[in-house]
Amino acid sequence: MKKLRVQIALHYVVASVLTLLVIGMVLYQSISSIVQKEATTNTENAVEQSGMYIDLYIDRLKAVSRMLAENPQLVGYLSVKDRDPAVKEKILSTIDTTMATDSFMESIVIVSKDGQIISNETGLSMSMSGNMMKEAWYVSAIHSGNMPVLTSARMQGFSMDKDNWVISLSREIKNEQGRNIGVLLIDVQYKVIEDYLANLDLGHTGFSFILNAKGEVVYHADPSYFQNENKQQTLQKIAHNPAAYDAEKHTLTHTYSLQNADWLYVGVSSQDELAAIKDKLFFIFILVGFGFLVIATVSVVIFTGRITTPFRKLEMAMQEIEQGLVEVPIDDRGCYEAQSLSRHFNSMIMKIKKLMQEITDKEKDLRRSEISTLHSQINPHFLYNTLDTIVWMAEFNDSEKVIEITKALAQFFRLSLSGGSELTTVENELDHVRQYLFIQKERYGDRLTYTIDYDPSLLQVQMPKIILQPIVENALYHGIRGLDRQGLIEIRAEASEQKVIFSIQDNGDGFDVDALQQSIASKTTKLGGVGIKNVDERIKLYYGNEYGVTIKSSSSCGTLAQIIISKTME
Repeated sequence: MKKLRVQIALHYVVASVLTLLVIGMVLYQSISSIVQKEATTNTENAVEQSGMYIDLYIDRLKAVSRMLAENPQLVGYLSVKDRDPAVKEKILSTIDTTMATDSFMESIVIVSKDGQIISNETGLSMSMSGNMMKEAWYVSAIHSGNMPVLTSARMQGFSMDKDNWVISLSREIKNEQGRNIGVLLIDVQYKVIEDYLANLDLGHTGFSFILNAKGEVVYHADPSYFQNENKQQTLQKIAHNPAAYDAEKHTLTHTYSLQNADWLYVGVSSQDELAAIKDKLFFIFILVGFGFLVIATVSVVIFTGRITTPFRKLEMAMQEIEQGLVEVPIDDRGCYEAQSLSRHFNSMIMKIKKLMQEITDKEKDLRRSEISTLHSQINPHFLYNTLDTIVWMAEFNDSEKVIEITKALAQFFRLSLSGGSELTTVENELDHVRQYLFIQKERYGDRLTYTIDYDPSLLQVQMPKIILQPIVENALYHGIRGLDRQGLIEIRAEASEQKVIFSIQDNGDGFDVDALQQSIASKTTKLGGVGIKNVDERIKLYYGNEYGVTIKSSSSCGTLAQIIISKTME
C-alpha cells in the first residue's frame, strides 16, 4: 500500500469516482430541474388559459345581462301597470336576437316584481305571486351579486342528469329611481364549461375542477363528486392547500381565481412523463459513469507503470545519499528520466541557499500576484440575475429602466477593471458600490434601501479596489435578503487621524460572530464572491497587520462591518 504505483492508482480511481458522482448529481439535478420547470410552466399556462376563457365568457354574459336589464323599453315596460303588448313583443324580439348570438344560451327569463314573465321559454314551472319579494328564489336572485351559479335560482331540485344542468346568471332590474321592478335570469348550458376545458391536457391521471366561495363543486368531469361529501372534502383540501409539486404522487397543482365569479379553478396535472424522464436520466448517468470508471481503471494501470519504472531504477543509484549530502553518480546506462533527475538533484544541492534567499525576496511579490486575481472573482450569479432583470424589463417594454440598469452595469464593470490597475480612489470605490446597490435595488424594490455618506476630503485617497463591494454583498445576501421587513444598508466613509474607516451597517437578523471567525479560519466561508478573509488579507498586505476588517453583530442591531485603511500607502 505504500508503493507509489499503488497510491497513485488508488487516488486516481477515488478521484475519478468522486468526480463522476459530483458531475452526475449536478447534471441530474440541473436537467431534472429544467424539465420540471418546463412542465410546471406548461401546466400553469394551460390552466390559466382555460380559466381566462371561462372568465371571458362569464364577462360576456354579464355584459349581455347589463344590456338587457338597462334596456329603456324593458325598464319602461316594467315600470307601469298598464303594459303595451307591442312593447312586450319588441322585448321578446330582443331576447331572441340575443340568444341567437350564443348557441350555449338556454333561456332568458324576465320576471317583474308583480309576477309577470317575459321569456323565450314556454311552460315555465316557477313559484309566482303578486309580490315577488315574498318568493325566496326571487330575493336570492336579487342578492346574488351578478355571480354565476350552477342551476337556476328558480329551480326547486338538483338532478344528476348533466344534460339538464345550467349555469344561471341573475341581475336586478331597477327603474330610474333605483327601485326594484324585476329580475333578469340568463341560463346557459352546463356544457359550455366542459367544452372550454375539453382540450386541457393534464396527463393520464390529471383532472381539473371548479369550486365556488362556499366550497361547493361547480365543475368536475366525474358527476359523483357532486354528491359524495368525502370526495368534495378531498377537492377542498387540494384547493386550500395547493402543493406546487408532489414528488410522491408526481402531480403538479395550479389554481386560478376567476375575476368575474366567486369560483376557484384548480388543475391537477399528473407528471408521468417527468418521472419517466428522471428515471431514464438516472439510468443513463449510471451507465455512462460505469463506462468512464472502467476506462479510468485501465488507463491508471498503464499510466502508473510508465511513471514508477524510472523511479525504481533511480532509487538504486541514489542510495548512497543516506551517508551524507553528496552528489549522486550518474549512470550513463540509466534511463533518461533517472539521468535527468540525478543532474537536477546535484544542481539543487549547490543552489539551495541561493534559492532560499530568492524565495524570501520574491515572497511578497508572489503574494501580490496571487491576491491581484482575487478581486476579479465577481459573483457570476450577480451578472446572471442582472441580465435576467434586464430581459424581464425589456419584455415589459420598460426601456427607461433597461437603459438605467445597463448603464449601471457597464459603470460597475468599468470601475471593477480600472484599466487593469490594482488601485483606485475612495470616490471610485464608493461609486462602484453605488452602482452595485442601484442594480440590486431594481431587483428587490421596496425590500431594500441604502444610504452612502462620506467625508469629501477623502475622495481622492488612493486604496485597493473592490474592497467594499464584497462586504456590502455579504450584508445584502446574508443580512437583508431573508427579512420580512424593509432592509437598510448604511455605508459611511470617515477620517480618523491618519486612517480611513469604512462602516457597512445593516438591519438584518445578525449572526454568531465566533462561528463566522471559525469558518473564515477554516476557509469554508465565501462572502460576496471574494470572502472576508481575502479582503482582510489584501488590506494587511498593503497597509500592515494593524489594519483590516472587523465585524460586530447582534440579533437586535444587525451587523456592522468596519474596514480600516491608512490614508497613505507604502
